[in-house]
Amino acid sequence: MFARKHLSHESVAGALQKAERYRLLNEAAEAESICLDILEIEPNNQQARINLLLALTDQIAEDPGRFAQALEAASRLEGAYERAYYSGIAWERRAKARYHQGGHGARHTVYEWLVKALNSFAEAERLRPAGNDDSLLRWNTCVRFFEHHPELSPIAEEAAPPIMSE
Repeated sequence: MFARKHLSHESVAGALQKAERYRLLNEAAEAESICLDILEIEPNNQQARINLLLALTDQIAEDPGRFAQALEAASRLEGAYERAYYSGIAWERRAKARYHQGGHGARHTVYEWLVKALNSFAEAERLRPAGNDDSLLRWNTCVRFFEHHPELSPIAEEAAPPIMSE
């Protein structure tokens, strides 16, 4: 079998640029691989962790299991703001992938998952550094998604069937 080769520390900056470029080219698996290579030699590289998380969320539509990996990656980010913000992105992308998949129960599931995204973005807003409105931008995107898709709704509690006795 073939063995992977290790990057040099000097190549990390260029590798991060390549990972971002692959994501922009919709080649998320390639971006993921590059990030994993970087994290093998620099396990605490925050930018590689973020790019890995984003590459994983790019793949949720094709592989729903990537969502759990993305949330795990978010939990390893260094700051509370970053953990909240990128968890929100994972939930938002999961919801939108489910929306496009459609099917039974999608309108309720998408609603619930977008609410989880909004909760994460609200937490990120509370923790954000001065001048960083990224969480507000994501919040507004989710709100507009709700506005454009009024069919999305929470799961209503089932009403008990009436008793039809004599």
